[in-house]
Amino acid sequence: MSREAATRTAPAAGTGGDRLSGVTLELFLAKLPPELKLLHDGGNGSSLLRWVEPSELEDPTPYLLDGEFLLTAGLPFVDEADDAARVDAYVRRLVEARVGALGFGLDPYFTAVPDTLVDACVRHNLTLLEVPNTVPFAAIGLEFSQLLESDNAKLFRHLADTNRQLMRAVLSARPEHELLGALTQRVPVWALLVGADGRVRARAGSTVDITALQPLFDRLLGGSGPRVEMDSFDIPGSALVFGHPLRSTRDANLGALVLGTDSPLTPAQNSVVSSAVGLLELLVRQRTSGSLAPSQLATSLLLHPDSLTAGGARHVNGLRDLLAQSTSSTRSGPLRVVQGIRAEQAAGRAGESPVRELLQWRRLFDTKLVELTDYGFTAITRLRVDDSLLAEVEKLGWLLVIGDPSELTDLSSAYQRVTALRQRVQTTGKSARAGEVTWTVAGLLGQEAGTLLAGRLLEPVLSQDSDRRTAHLSVLRAWLGENGNWDATAKALGLHRNSVRRQINGVAELLDTDLNQAQVRAELWIALQYVDQLQAGT
Repeated sequence: MSREAATRTAPAAGTGGDRLSGVTLELFLAKLPPELKLLHDGGNGSSLLRWVEPSELEDPTPYLLDGEFLLTAGLPFVDEADDAARVDAYVRRLVEARVGALGFGLDPYFTAVPDTLVDACVRHNLTLLEVPNTVPFAAIGLEFSQLLESDNAKLFRHLADTNRQLMRAVLSARPEHELLGALTQRVPVWALLVGADGRVRARAGSTVDITALQPLFDRLLGGSGPRVEMDSFDIPGSALVFGHPLRSTRDANLGALVLGTDSPLTPAQNSVVSSAVGLLELLVRQRTSGSLAPSQLATSLLLHPDSLTAGGARHVNGLRDLLAQSTSSTRSGPLRVVQGIRAEQAAGRAGESPVRELLQWRRLFDTKLVELTDYGFTAITRLRVDDSLLAEVEKLGWLLVIGDPSELTDLSSAYQRVTALRQRVQTTGKSARAGEVTWTVAGLLGQEAGTLLAGRLLEPVLSQDSDRRTAHLSVLRAWLGENGNWDATAKALGLHRNSVRRQINGVAELLDTDLNQAQVRAELWIALQYVDQLQAGT
């Protein structure tokens, strides 16, 4: 087993079902004028033709794509038709370039196809046709264009019928099973649908053993963004195995669709698979939004509040499953606690329907674990809450406190850390991320709240003239820094201890407070950290 590059064209093939295809060589030859003579049948009549291309170059292969019908009047062989080695090299290059067939036109250079060319085409098994001078090359190209246009119209009708069949499957009693069945009827693959927890929800056809697919599941459920993850197995019908993640509107993983086959998909078959992926995403989102998991989770935690620590591994795993269903994602992804606070511009909409508001936050954060509170809301989500989502919420007039990634067993602590930042966000009017905050009193307080505190607590001192203000602030800062020790403060300032005592008593009178109280000292010390910023702003 080996992992394939995810950038490869999505594969498909296998057994059964109608095949969606383009113009084949066999179909094209049947439409050509009867005057054309088939000199050698390469046995590739079922291969698809891309285009009809005339060329008189000795080596046209750099300008050709796979599956082209090449036409030549024999100019590369003029005076060289008897050089078997040269002719053989020409045919070999065409075969290596995957040319579908070679048409050799009679006149003006040859009256018959050279024997050396016929022998080389037989040797390399390249389909060869003789084109008489009564059939212009342009007529052959025109015939192909008309046939291709007709086939495209038929293909579009076929795709429309296929999409209608997929839609009917979605409306059935067992939509996921019926959808996979309809998909494997139209595109010959086996199909497997897994949920966000990696468990099989539906299947169609003979699949690879689930254990062998586990690495593919991990990549599909662990990554992000639209993509195709691939593997390969030495099992009939599974030479190419590829999977599409099923994603929520916020790119959370809801599950995956895995398909297996032996050959690449055609563009039309890829279109059918894309339609099936889109319908499955809608089904999974609908199922998740109507899930009973949130109420089960809440009931379990209310009745057994100690279950996260004393409930045993089995009970915790059960809670993880419920949590995964509630947050539209996998069990392994980290969680975040997010709190939303109404900003001034959102205050006017506080009377909106609670149900509408709740559904709004569920949709934005891709989770059903949301509670409305007196300050706004709290949500548990697996989203990263990037800058684009933050900007979208702030545009609605809200501020966010965004928690760090947490495990299920640490949600209570994560909630406490986020709650500790809420006052700062309310005071500063700016959203905050727990991971970007310095966890000190000053760090939690923030510059705006700190300068506000300094202005209010120290206003009587700050309102004095410059010299007295500087002296009082200096002695207060030194005295608090020395923990109220008179001698140490006097030594630090170069003053007599009685001078220090007299000035501190003067500050206490100005502030009308008792400096012997520890809380008062702590508040003044914090306020002093913001005095310089306060004065710089005035």
